[in-house]
Parts: sequence; C-alpha cells; structure tokens
Amino acid sequence: MVLLSLNTLQLRGENILTLGEAISRSRTVSLDAAVALNELQTAYWQYRSYRASLLPEITFKGTIPSYRKLYSTYMNEQGEYSFVSNHFMQLTGQVSVTQTIWPTGGTLGLTTSIDYLRQFSGDPYNRFMSIPVALTLTQPIFGVNQTRWDRKIEPAKYQEAKAAFLSASEDVAISAIKKYFSLLMNRENLSIAMQNLENATQLYNVAVEKRNMGQISKNDLLQMELNLLDAKSAVTDCESSVRASSFQLLTFLDMEDSENIVPEVPELLPNIEIPFNIAYEKALSNNKFAHNQLRRQLEADYEVAIAKGKRLGINLYAQVGFTGSSHTFDGSYRNLKDNQMMEIGFEIPILDWGKRRGQVKVAESNREVTSTLLRQEAQTFRQDLYVLVERYNNQRQQLEVAARADTISARRYATNVETYLTGRISTLDLNDSRAQKDEARRTFINELYLFWLYYYQIRSLTLWDFSRNTSIDSDIDAIIHAAKK
Repeated sequence: MVLLSLNTLQLRGENILTLGEAISRSRTVSLDAAVALNELQTAYWQYRSYRASLLPEITFKGTIPSYRKLYSTYMNEQGEYSFVSNHFMQLTGQVSVTQTIWPTGGTLGLTTSIDYLRQFSGDPYNRFMSIPVALTLTQPIFGVNQTRWDRKIEPAKYQEAKAAFLSASEDVAISAIKKYFSLLMNRENLSIAMQNLENATQLYNVAVEKRNMGQISKNDLLQMELNLLDAKSAVTDCESSVRASSFQLLTFLDMEDSENIVPEVPELLPNIEIPFNIAYEKALSNNKFAHNQLRRQLEADYEVAIAKGKRLGINLYAQVGFTGSSHTFDGSYRNLKDNQMMEIGFEIPILDWGKRRGQVKVAESNREVTSTLLRQEAQTFRQDLYVLVERYNNQRQQLEVAARADTISARRYATNVETYLTGRISTLDLNDSRAQKDEARRTFINELYLFWLYYYQIRSLTLWDFSRNTSIDSDIDAIIHAAKK
C-alpha cells in the first residue's frame, strides 16, 4: 500500500499527530466529551436520588419558638361573643422515621414528639405533651404502586444513560476522525498542488525553450502557462484550507491555535471480518437503543396503570401510639394513654360521562402507538446496522483497489512527464494523467477515511471493540467521582 509522505510539508516546530492520539485526546478534553459527561452526571444523581428514596428517611422538625400575643373571639354558653387575650409561647420538636413499603407502595412511619406550652396571660403555667412513640401507616388501595413502577423504570433509565455515555464517547471519536481526515485530505491536496506547481514550472520552462526552437506551437506554450497559473492558484487555496481544518482540529482537541500539527496516515486494523449476527447481538445487549426501548415500553405501561388507578380511589390512614400530658417534662412521659386514629377515604365516580374510561382508552391507545413505533425503530435499527456492517466488510477491498490505483496512476504520470519532455505525447494527455493521479490519491485517502469511520460507527452502535474482542466499558462511578474533584 502506498502511504503519503509529508516530510516535504513539515516545518520546524511541527508535531506529528497520529489518529489514535487525536481520538484519545478528544475523549477527555473536547467540549463534546464534556457535554456527554455532564449528561451522565445528571443521570447518575437522578438514579442516586431514586435509590435513596427506597431507604428509610430520618427527619427532625420543630418550632423553636412560636410566640403569640393576640386577641381572639370567644363564645360563651349563652352564645355571646367577646374578645379574650391570649399570650403564650410554644415549642415543638418531632423526630420521625419513614419507610416506603415496596410491595404495596404505602408508607410506614415511626414518630416521637414533644410539645411545650408556656401560658403568660391569667395564671401563668407550663404544659408538656409527649408522644413517645406513634406508628403510622398510609396506604393507597387500588391505586398505582409508584414504587413498584419506579423500581422498573429508574434502573432502565440509568442503564440507558450509561450506554448513551459510552456511545457518546465513541461519537466523539467519530468527530475526531472526521476532523483529522479533513486536515489530512487538505494537506494531501496541498502536497499534490505543490508537486503540480513544481512540475508545471518545470514543464513551462521546457515549453519556452521548445517554443524558441520552434518545436511546439504558441497554443501549447499558452496552455503550459495556464497550467502554471492554475497550479499557483491551487496552492494558495489549499494552504487556506489546511489552515482552516487545522484550526478546527486544534480547537476540538483544546490545543494551542498556534501549534503546527501534521496528521499521519493511519495504518489499517488487522484483517477483522465482523459477522452481522455478532454485531447485532452486541448492539441489542449494549446499545442505548435497547435500554431506550425497554424504558419507553415501561413508561407506556405505567401511564395505563395510572389511568386505571384513577377509576377508583381508596386511601387508608392509620396511627397507633401513646401520648401523655403534664405540667412537667418528666410527668408527660408517665401515665401514658392510647393514641389511635384510623381513616379510610374513598372516591367513587357516580357519573363522569365516561371520562375515566376514556382516559384509560387513551392511555392504552398511546401504549399501542408506542409499541408499534418501537417495532418500527427496531426494524430500522437492524437494517441500518446491517448496511453499516456490509460497508465495513467491503471497505478493505475497496481500499486495496484504491491503493493499487493510486500506485499505478502515480507511476503513469511520472512516465508521461518524461515522455512529454521527449515530445512523444501531447499536453492534453499529460494533463489527463495528472488529473487521474490527483483523483486516485484523493480517492485512496477518502477510502481510508471511510474504513475508520465505518469501524467506529459500528463500535458506537455495538459498544464492542472487535479488534480486542472485548466490550467497551468504563467504571462509571470512578468517572463520576473523578469529575467531582
């Protein structure tokens, strides 16, 4: 295979940049990588919040103090109203432990509290009321079990987010490949343009001598001069393109704009054939697409469950415990009395003109739409992956053909230059061979670009490194903790 030599383009202070180095740097310093990491952090803390909601929660709340000095209305036994003064201070404190009941979706709470009242008006006195322990149960009946659905949906969302981060990391690599090959192609075009300018200058000088000897026509001389002018213009355009693409790559990699980098033509991977069935299996196991489909199906089922739960609402509230009251703190914890409460509230629609039934039907219809869309997306995903794998498996052969054509066209042009100098071929034949040489070189670089592009696109979809036969995985917790520092 013919590889491009850029030694003629290297100036003092230029640094060779390999494709692997560009990809590695892009994963850590590019803005695209930062966006992917921020999205992962958001999903991570959402998942952490969900996990924390499943654990017991201990809270302390109180009022220290509540002071009142006011007048309020008072009605005596005869039904007469008057205003009475009320001057007091109150302190309250409560510690509670609550736990969500996973199987039922209810809440179980254990509470202890103390209230202190200091009356200032009339005969001043102190009063304490304690609730040493109270057990509270809140349970919706026939309603949707929020906890049960969260335990299905939230893990699926987090798995989707982790897979999305890994895919985004591969997409960052794809962006790096595009910018890297853009610079490589522009430098190749500049190399071609400089070589063509050198050849055009030499051929023009020879043409001038031949014209002076009467061996070529005025038209051929003018054609050589036009070729020289075109070659000079091409060099100027290519230099501008090199500077622009270099700036884009340096910005993407967060490198100094003044740094001169020279991309190196990458070698090919080992001869790796990727079977479609293996790629599809890895994609279904690892890609965010599979987790996304699971999450959306669960959310559609959840909406149906919510709509059905609204048809009949019954809530149970029960509390048992002890309470005590006294003028002293210690006394409020003696001679405790039962403190019990139970409440069952319900809401049964008598006539809603089919509103709730309609809500269920809408939710069920949306679920069917979602299921159909998911099947359609799965089919499209499978087809796209198949086409991509086929393109990659065929790309090596395409690249070998392009490399051979590049070699042949370069040799042919070199031969034609020598032949032209002896006057055995025309200017048109020489220009045609030069154009074929340039196009063959550009085709080779483009085919090499497609080879790497297809490979990393497959990596992004499958999250599998086929060159090492290992999964593309990261320690998500370590990444999150490293980002916090």
